[in-house]
Amino acid sequence: MIGIKSDVGNLRNLNEDYAEFYENEEFKIYVVADGMGGHNAGEVASKTASKSLIKYIKDNFKDENSRNILEKAIQHANSKVYNLAHCNETYNGMGTTLVACLITKNITQVANVGDSSCFGIKSKEITKITKDHSLVQELLDCGSISKEQAINHPQKNVITRAIGTEEVVNIDLFSIEKNKFDYFLMCSDGLTNEIGLEEILSFKLEEKELQDICEELVNLAKFKGGRDNITVMLFGGEV
Repeated sequence: MIGIKSDVGNLRNLNEDYAEFYENEEFKIYVVADGMGGHNAGEVASKTASKSLIKYIKDNFKDENSRNILEKAIQHANSKVYNLAHCNETYNGMGTTLVACLITKNITQVANVGDSSCFGIKSKEITKITKDHSLVQELLDCGSISKEQAINHPQKNVITRAIGTEEVVNIDLFSIEKNKFDYFLMCSDGLTNEIGLEEILSFKLEEKELQDICEELVNLAKFKGGRDNITVMLFGGEV
């Protein structure tokens, strides 16, 4: 039960977002990455990070090591992007945000680097699980700007952490209580920069196919401006 949609948006010529997932009887892993705009080969960074993360988990998953495998997989993905950027001048300076969710029979974990987001949805409530690694978030945290000022801040897209820009990356990891959410929504900031949380909730998940909802969310983001690439992934919370 999954929906996924990625779109170049209205203003960009290239889609630097990438989304991928893998599911089997033991675990499910979902990834959304947003190649850094204005850098070389952002689309290569997002695809490399996503595929490397999923391959690492597929190759190394054992139930007893599942509690630290997501963090290890992201460090592995970071090394892949970092090394590629430093051995090929074409890719010098590339990077990507990343948000991932791992669901096993025993645990649910969400991790992020940058400003791609994960939300949990339960009944008529939506909760942001991740916290952006961005300049605007830092200004919010220290009280320099208000939430209202943050919405249209001129430096809204400046991120403070990314995959592939440093040899080792600092990862935020969140453990989610089982059955806390019915659905998870992961997305690049191309969605959240155009659509508010209440608008996301207005799409009644229990009444439509998840794929249809993803396509409708992307269409709404494009209708409201579509200034960036837009990627949405929507899935249930159980193995």
